[in-house]
Amino acid sequence: MGRTPRSRHIHAILAGLIILALLVAFVRPNIPIATAAGGTDSTLASMVDRARIRSLAAVDPQAALAAALEAVAPGAAASFSASAVSGALPITSGPGGKFNDTGYRPAELYPAQAGPSNPWAWGWNGDQMGGGGQLGDGTTIQRLTPVQVSGLSGVTALAGGARHSLALKSDGTVWAWGNNNAGQLGDGTTIQRLTPVQVSGLTGASAVAGRFYYSLALKSDGTVWAWGNNNAGQLGDGTTIQRLTPVQVSGLSGATAVAGGDIHSLALKSDGTVWAWGYNDAGQLGDGSTINRLTPVQVSGLSGVTAVAGGGYHSLALKSDGAVWAWGYNSLGQLGDGTTTQRLTPVQVSGLSGA
Repeated sequence: MGRTPRSRHIHAILAGLIILALLVAFVRPNIPIATAAGGTDSTLASMVDRARIRSLAAVDPQAALAAALEAVAPGAAASFSASAVSGALPITSGPGGKFNDTGYRPAELYPAQAGPSNPWAWGWNGDQMGGGGQLGDGTTIQRLTPVQVSGLSGVTALAGGARHSLALKSDGTVWAWGNNNAGQLGDGTTIQRLTPVQVSGLTGASAVAGRFYYSLALKSDGTVWAWGNNNAGQLGDGTTIQRLTPVQVSGLSGATAVAGGDIHSLALKSDGTVWAWGYNDAGQLGDGSTINRLTPVQVSGLSGVTAVAGGGYHSLALKSDGAVWAWGYNSLGQLGDGTTTQRLTPVQVSGLSGA
């Protein structure tokens, strides 16, 4: 029996990983390879969490490739994927720490401020997979020093997706530019944009977030809106239909913050509870299951939360008492609980207080 298109794609990814692994071993022979158990091993069999890559490839092949590249050679995914920033980046601050929460690309390459409300950007500005322009300067030329994003002023917050960027303006409108293969720019098309375009029909926004080919916006009335890729329900509208313009996340009100993982979404409500939806292969939704959710479900056992963030396949929450809680994928100890055990509900990050 012949292979299905999906299985051929998965096998192509794994074949590419073998080649990449050999290259890494040849060029960087003294660097240990991380295993799914959190240790190190030089054998090819333990370079990649194969079952997880296969599972992810069935949902999002590009995300699977990025995860596989990270497993084989941390940081290698930066060669083809622009970074994703969890939540909005206030324009009054610098770009923050050295690496973003997925580790795909250094934070200094994200859009960042260079004036009271006029964003600037630098770094990767194209893509071998058919999209680019995420710097918004009208080109797809990589920039090693900041260039001004074309035609934008009055900006109060910024966020970056996989290869697209978002800006929130003081008038409550949202603007987007870059790759648009899944409608993540929200302008009703799938046309790449090298300069900002306004997200259609969205006003009264107070925060933005972007991740793998989709975008999120929080409105001042506490509702959450989403657009772009929806293959695992990450838009939260009860479907898996790609959306080229914003749709409201179903059944969610009173939200005060939003964040995105690679293929899952998070919202913090005014009562201190956390809600999640989308891809859930590693328990990143925190509801005690690994079932994808097309509408928001409450993260189990969490209250008193003041901030949330999404990693690639894990999630984080800061509580009002200064403790940090985490759940989901944990192969490299990203949950901070002293183990590499996947967690389907929140566990407290060990030894951390006053955060």
